Amino acid sequence: MINAAQLTEALRARLSASHVEVIDETDQHAGHAAMRVAGGDHYAVVIVAEQFTGKSLVERHRAVYAALGEELKTAIHALKIKALSPAEWTSPSP
Repeated sequence: MINAAQLTEALRARLSASHVEVIDETDQHAGHAAMRVAGGDHYAVVIVAEQFTGKSLVERHRAVYAALGEELKTAIHALKIKALSPAEWTSPSP
């Protein structure tokens, strides 16, 4: 298993992220049928990294999946991703 602090450090290191937020949402899925069968934790992450600049949403998500390859196979059941470039992170929302 992996906890939120370990996931934060892994994302920061593997993606050279300038900002990482990890929210453990596992308790919100306690009755979820897949949790009873497969186990694993549910996380929501916000990642800000220069490498996301100019990349599509799909490319950004693929980069996160690649960075967490082993964890996604063994410890993470669900991952909600918000991947932003530094410019997107500092820009105010309309």
